[in-house]
Amino acid sequence: MTVSAPIIVFDLDGTLADTAPDLVATLNKLLLRENLPPQKVETARPFVGAGARWLLERGFAAAGAPLAELRASALLGDFLELYEAHIADETRLFPGAERSLDLFSNAGFRLAVCTNKSERLARILLERLGVADRFRAICGRETFAHMKPDGRALLSTIERAEGDPTRAIMVGDSKTDVTAARNAGAPVVAVDFGYSDPPVATFHPDRLISHFDELWDVVNGLLRERRQAG
Repeated sequence: MTVSAPIIVFDLDGTLADTAPDLVATLNKLLLRENLPPQKVETARPFVGAGARWLLERGFAAAGAPLAELRASALLGDFLELYEAHIADETRLFPGAERSLDLFSNAGFRLAVCTNKSERLARILLERLGVADRFRAICGRETFAHMKPDGRALLSTIERAEGDPTRAIMVGDSKTDVTAARNAGAPVVAVDFGYSDPPVATFHPDRLISHFDELWDVVNGLLRERRQAG
């Protein structure tokens, strides 16, 4: 019997790449334009994980100027335009991420990205970081009619990558990722260096790692457990 290749589906912001410096820098450009105090990256990191609009709303509130809904909508377009122009100025892959991607690729794993960032921006960023070609599918918030934490976003990403949902593992940094994996019936590995507030361990992922060098053993252990349980 032929065994299908396993697939790993990664979140992007806070999981594969530390995007906070460029996202917060974009926020600060808008704050300064409005004569408001900029935010430190360390302070604003917890604002990053839930999308650009959330970052804007939390950032402006922290600067003492909460945004009305219409104002937030108007600023969002400016934010995205500025961010795209500086999407990889300071953004870097987390330590060990590229080495881990190559290790799994060389071992025959299929790799994909499922993010709530727009697909277009996700592709631009991964191309700038030099790793877009590692992924069989790069899927974002507008790729399907559903997005994380809806499990269908993960399952649709697996399908687009021609992966096997029974041999799939999600890797993420947030409650959204953990819930999406649970809803899709897939094991989930969480990284503890992302943007989750409260800490992602609070949401009880199947495994928790602190460096990508741990991922190989963790993923293969989960696949082995799943195979034995099935």
